[in-house]
Amino acid sequence: MNPDLDRLQPYPFQKLAALFGSVTPDPTYRAISLHIGEPKHETPQFIRDALSANLTGLSNYPTTTGSDSLRNSMTSWLQERYNLPPLDPKSQVLPVNGSREALFAFAQAVVDRKRVNPVVVCPNPFYQIYEGAALLAGATPYFLNTLPGDNFGLNPDQLPKQVWERAQLIYVCSPGNPTGRVLGLKEWKELFDLADQYNLVIAADECYSEIYFDTPPMGALQAAKELGRSDFRNLVSFFSLSKRSNVPGMRSGFVAGDARILEKFTLYRTYHGCAMNPAVQAASIAAWQDEAHVAENRRMYAEKFLQVSGILNPVLPVTLPDAGFYLWLRVPVPDKVFAQGLHQDYNVAVLPGSFLARDSNGTNPGEYHVRIALVAELGETIEAAHRIAEFTRKLT
Repeated sequence: MNPDLDRLQPYPFQKLAALFGSVTPDPTYRAISLHIGEPKHETPQFIRDALSANLTGLSNYPTTTGSDSLRNSMTSWLQERYNLPPLDPKSQVLPVNGSREALFAFAQAVVDRKRVNPVVVCPNPFYQIYEGAALLAGATPYFLNTLPGDNFGLNPDQLPKQVWERAQLIYVCSPGNPTGRVLGLKEWKELFDLADQYNLVIAADECYSEIYFDTPPMGALQAAKELGRSDFRNLVSFFSLSKRSNVPGMRSGFVAGDARILEKFTLYRTYHGCAMNPAVQAASIAAWQDEAHVAENRRMYAEKFLQVSGILNPVLPVTLPDAGFYLWLRVPVPDKVFAQGLHQDYNVAVLPGSFLARDSNGTNPGEYHVRIALVAELGETIEAAHRIAEFTRKLT
């Protein structure tokens, strides 16, 4: 077996199951799960209709690059959303089966194992796929702590030059998971300068890009264009319909950026055998071409943030994220103690922040934080917020 499999850590939700395994939740409360970022809003009917109307496509093998219509819809959405110049749908866009699958596969295609001690850089806290992808590509993950004192920004100075010289890939998440932080133009410029200096590839995870309050978050491709990098050199962005259109089970997204890198990634994926289902392609085209359902999705999340922040603020000061659907809250006791006690006393599941982070530079930046995913319907989310507030009052 691949010995690197032994380097993988249990997934955060496995750790949570173990943490909860030693307690029994109060049965007088119905269970409410806010620990996983799985959208619970209804999938739009027109997407379901497009999926079911194209089941005849199941009789054909799909191509790795998908249909022309699919890539054209993705390209058109990108150009409109980020005010980009015309893109080449054949060389600068590639469909993928959800951003998770692509983020993992990307490291396998990018990392050059022949180079001595390859490094992949990740934010910390982070989406655990980044770490697993790095390890199974034969690289060592190094972490940049995103801390409240830095407004959860990336600080490249945390890593010495010797590490950057070995770095081949950096994962960036904007809007961030779990902090909801959106990178600005200055920060993107710093990342592009790093990529140029050390010849490393930027993987920009933007799966939360369409869940925001008022101002659409700046994207990596948009920043590149504004900085005169219209070839998107050393940059590939990852997009998904899961959060945007409430179709996590459809597994549909795409990557876009540097045509040179995407040519090699396409080759990898051809052998990997992960072409998108033709019926899913048809439903994806319908989803990328409609914005009304996305606006309604944002409205529902904004209402939940408004209600929950009002309930929690008296006991747990809430800072709203720039975007996304998570609250990243500092709690008054160790995060695992908080999550376990809340589950036991009030049957609400939230995720300890330390499960999303690693010890780096002498600290685990997730400690004393919990991540709350506001994914349930409004009434259930409000009920959970009241329980969290009551539990916190008991602690303090």
